[in-house]
Amino acid sequence: MSSPGGSPSKKGTSVDMQIFATNGNTIVDEGYDPHLHRNRPHPTTNFETLVHLLKGSLGTGILAMPQAFYNAGYISGVVNTLFIGILCTYCLHVLVQAQYALCKRHHVPILTYPVSMKIALQEGPECLRRFAPYAVVVVDGFMIVYQLGICCVYIVFVATNIKQLVDYYWLELDVKIHCLILLVPLIGINMIRNLKVLAPFSTLANLITFVGIGLILAYILDDVPPISERQAFADLGKFPLFFGTTLFALEAVGVIIALENNMATPKSFGGAFGVLNVGMTVITLLYAGMGFLGYLKYGAESAGSITLNLPQEEIMSQSIRVLFAVAIFISYGLQCYVPVDIIWNVYLVEKYRDSNNKLVYEMLVRIVVVITTFLLAVAIPRLGLFISLFGALCLSALGIAFPAIMEICVFWPVKLSKFTLVKDIILILFGVIGLVAGTYTSVRDIILSFM
Repeated sequence: MSSPGGSPSKKGTSVDMQIFATNGNTIVDEGYDPHLHRNRPHPTTNFETLVHLLKGSLGTGILAMPQAFYNAGYISGVVNTLFIGILCTYCLHVLVQAQYALCKRHHVPILTYPVSMKIALQEGPECLRRFAPYAVVVVDGFMIVYQLGICCVYIVFVATNIKQLVDYYWLELDVKIHCLILLVPLIGINMIRNLKVLAPFSTLANLITFVGIGLILAYILDDVPPISERQAFADLGKFPLFFGTTLFALEAVGVIIALENNMATPKSFGGAFGVLNVGMTVITLLYAGMGFLGYLKYGAESAGSITLNLPQEEIMSQSIRVLFAVAIFISYGLQCYVPVDIIWNVYLVEKYRDSNNKLVYEMLVRIVVVITTFLLAVAIPRLGLFISLFGALCLSALGIAFPAIMEICVFWPVKLSKFTLVKDIILILFGVIGLVAGTYTSVRDIILSFM
């Protein structure tokens, strides 16, 4: 069973070892359909999967879209948000189809993202096979860094929104003090080991988020300035920040894989009007709309979260900050579950399996993960730049370059057309350029923000 982060479970690892023993020899059985052999205790319907997809994409990313549009301009922002949305959706299709082909070839119902990459590299072009032994660690590494990045963003988001309230009603404290105050509650929520316990809180967080977005739209649509006061195209040097933020907002590769794996009818996930296309269309249009309207309203003043642009003195705006602070705090436990699951269940659990202090060691891992995200948040409390950094650094690889590499390897050489090869090489180059340019620009601006 795959984890939310796409890391292999114990059961999956034993199957993978059997696969690796083939030494790249292809097992061919056109009659085997992996979808028919998935045994999920609680599979989701198409509608439930669509709802989960929508809920999983509505977080801090959508609140950062107005600032992203400031870094692009309203015309460039709309066009490129749609482009990135289409690109992300296409690359997710490529990833899901490549994994399906591998499962069909090796007679297994499900393969995790890291293991799929390893097998694909083992069976791909000779020049890429040398990288296969490192595939699982690299993919898991990017996944862990990305999820830790989300957790850092959440800490800064909650602390910054609480700070505005405390500044108004009590006294001004540094945002780092608010991060410190949050540390113990964050450790507490991360001590919850069972996702079922978090499920009711997750539902509450989703409800709060939808209500909060509706209230924000009421503010945005009130007394909107003329569009002539805003830039249609921003300085090209800022575009990597837009790219990173938008990628962070739109790309949820770990969630997508987990949802597809748990569907009752996974064949309905793809297709022109499948769950993925419908969900990503709604998400992309929603993000483009929030970015456009938010930038139109606040212009150059657009903050890393649009909640920070709302009036400090009004009860309604204060309520919105409280709502989102609570929702994101709850979501921290869900996001932190992924890196803990990968680090503990994939890399450490076997080492301590027979230890009498196994539970203690797991709790220590959970505490260390929280403290790590806390230290990063305190060191760099820059919400918008954090979002752009982790979007460019991790999702350019996980969401664009890696799926293209996997497709080349899976269909090499017989089923790989020249068009597909050229297309995938372009995607790989695009992902690498996005990673380098976005990471460089974000790190540069983070350094400059302290000067």
